[in-house]
Amino acid sequence: MNHRLEKEVNQLVEAIIEDYDKGRDIDDVIENFTNPNKDDIIKILDQLRNVIFPGYYKNKSYHVYTVRNNLSMQLEDVLYNLSKQISRVLKYLPKYAGWEERELLREGEKLSLQFLGKITQIRALIQTDLQAAYDGDPAAFNKPEIIFSYPGLYAIMVNRIAHELYLLGIPLIPRMMTEYAHTQTGIDIHPGAVLGKYFFIDHGTGIVIGETAIIGDYVKIYQGVTVGALSTRGGQKLNGKKRHPTIEDNVTIYAGASILGGDTVIGHDSVIGGNAFITTSIPPNTRVSIKNQELEYKQGKGNNKEINQSEEWYYII
Repeated sequence: MNHRLEKEVNQLVEAIIEDYDKGRDIDDVIENFTNPNKDDIIKILDQLRNVIFPGYYKNKSYHVYTVRNNLSMQLEDVLYNLSKQISRVLKYLPKYAGWEERELLREGEKLSLQFLGKITQIRALIQTDLQAAYDGDPAAFNKPEIIFSYPGLYAIMVNRIAHELYLLGIPLIPRMMTEYAHTQTGIDIHPGAVLGKYFFIDHGTGIVIGETAIIGDYVKIYQGVTVGALSTRGGQKLNGKKRHPTIEDNVTIYAGASILGGDTVIGHDSVIGGNAFITTSIPPNTRVSIKNQELEYKQGKGNNKEINQSEEWYYII
């Protein structure tokens, strides 16, 4: 770098360093990088996926071929990295104010072990999700295809991991995990959402499920569905309140439907048609649909005709 450019860069460095010193939220990076590391959290997700699907994914950096030794090494890695990341986020909780770094790390190890104790339960639920995807999608060639390629199963897996961390009261990390899944799949499920067993997301792009949503067993959701809040104008005053719907067992929600509000309950064995907009509770065993818009078909010069379709419909793909 020539002298003139070096001088220019040094001036920029000084200006930006001065800007860092304004005490704003975005200036927190000055604290010696003690915030959680996104890349490490993504690595933890990858390792947990290896543990959940041992015959489908593996860490190529390990040259140990027995299941026991490979699993042991992966769990040790997860325990070390997750403990470190948890210790970094605990400082955001008042409970841990004033704790020394070594105390936070020990607490991180304790919470990590509690989480890892849930792995077998997570795997059992994911097995039901895999079965639901295979049973519910005639386009599925086999279950390995679903494991390798279906974004819905991946988003559900990440949510089930993140939800257990959320239940342990760990801040930031669960949301970082589910937002990573969001970027990968287009499916946005808050880690606070409760997902029942045999949950199937078909296609998936554009699905949003909010923090206080409760999804029952054997629920099937298509792309573009929102299970959201009726209004967020109250901002932080709404924190901790039930803002999102409850979807009971055996409900199917077709593409583009919006179901909103914390008091809204979709009764079991109901079907919600495409593009429906629902803000009140629906009784069990109910079919909700909208009528087609009036369509005009133009088949050529002088051959126009209008067709009014009044038949109710549920879903077209």
